[in-house]
Amino acid sequence: MLERLFGLRAHGTDLRTEAVAGITTFLAMAYIMFVNPLILKDAGMDQGAVFVATCLAAAFGSAAMGLWANYPIALAPGMGINAYFAYGVVQGMGHSWQVALGAVFISGVLFLALSLTTLRERIIDSIPHGLKMAIAAGIGLLLAIIALQNAGIVAAHPATMVTIGRVTAPPALIAILAFFAIVALDQRRVPGALLIGILGATLAGILLGLTPFRGIVDAPPSLLPTFLQMDIRGALDLGVTVVVFAFLLVALFDTAGTLVGVAWHGGMLDAQGRLPRMGRALVADSSAVIAGAAFGTSTTTAYIESAAGMKAGGRTGLTACVTAVLFVASLLFAPLVLSVPAFATAPALLFVACMMVRAITEIDWKDGSEYVPAVVTAVAMPFTFSIAHGIAFGFIAYATIKLLSGRAGDVSLPVWLLAGLFVIKFAVT
Repeated sequence: MLERLFGLRAHGTDLRTEAVAGITTFLAMAYIMFVNPLILKDAGMDQGAVFVATCLAAAFGSAAMGLWANYPIALAPGMGINAYFAYGVVQGMGHSWQVALGAVFISGVLFLALSLTTLRERIIDSIPHGLKMAIAAGIGLLLAIIALQNAGIVAAHPATMVTIGRVTAPPALIAILAFFAIVALDQRRVPGALLIGILGATLAGILLGLTPFRGIVDAPPSLLPTFLQMDIRGALDLGVTVVVFAFLLVALFDTAGTLVGVAWHGGMLDAQGRLPRMGRALVADSSAVIAGAAFGTSTTTAYIESAAGMKAGGRTGLTACVTAVLFVASLLFAPLVLSVPAFATAPALLFVACMMVRAITEIDWKDGSEYVPAVVTAVAMPFTFSIAHGIAFGFIAYATIKLLSGRAGDVSLPVWLLAGLFVIKFAVT
């Protein structure tokens, strides 16, 4: 049955490899289960219900991606967009969290409508090769700063924005040693190097008393406080149109960027730099946005941490399905899952980031109208902490530089339109 569903032999993989990859991806992104509820709690939502909604949205999205598109890419409520949901839409604009959920739901429906046509696929395929490679490298840089932050190696600073953290603190030292161990194990071709690193760092943290062992099993909280609570009528108000548009753009381009970047890392792009079965992947993702809003969480999107599972050998949708099962299991084993600290997953994320940045070598470094927008794209992602913003800056820079260089004919119509839309977005938000 698994062979028929996923074509394991055709992809050069097996059940054991896919299972290890799915576990690795899960551990790399498990932090979202406790980070997302903490952020959405600031929007007035029930923290326990958001925990359940986060697990269910991740399980639904990952299973849809695995079964429908057969890609080892997991989904969950996105970081960054959840902060915009809580601090921008609810606290900043004064909308209720129910209206914000309604806006997410509507954006998901629009997203699905685009995905059922060839329009969205054409938009993604129209992205110039240099920008695609820059997106992959930029995601790697973003992943790197997340990893370093989680390990405590970099920290916030009021004057310089970021500075060196407490690198001699036990969590940072464990993360550094685990990173070197992962690289060494990978070089020696030891299967599951990333998983070994994550589990080893977790065990060290527990033994040193840095992270509590929270137990094994407990009953999950109730979902009722957030389930089907979205205010769709309120979200249709003219004043919320900008919010819906912002959610739609993030859903569109965060997912597009992640799919392209992670697929490049896994060698899944074709000779033209396009992702086969892109339409199915987009339908799976947009369906997850709708389901996540119904459960009670902000926009669900593809996760860059999926690259960790690919590095562990994941090549089919079975990897994503294993991740989905683990998110469901987490509802019962929440104390055990929450025993994995952020500094334990940081080494795996940093290692994956190092490999993703290699995409920068695929850019045409002899043509300034190609490499300058690419660098803008890659650099903007970590500095704005947003894949979508990096893509927006890249499109605007690409179209503007080509125009001013007298090479407007190099820019396709979709790129012109998207660059214009991004300018409008920044002007009105």
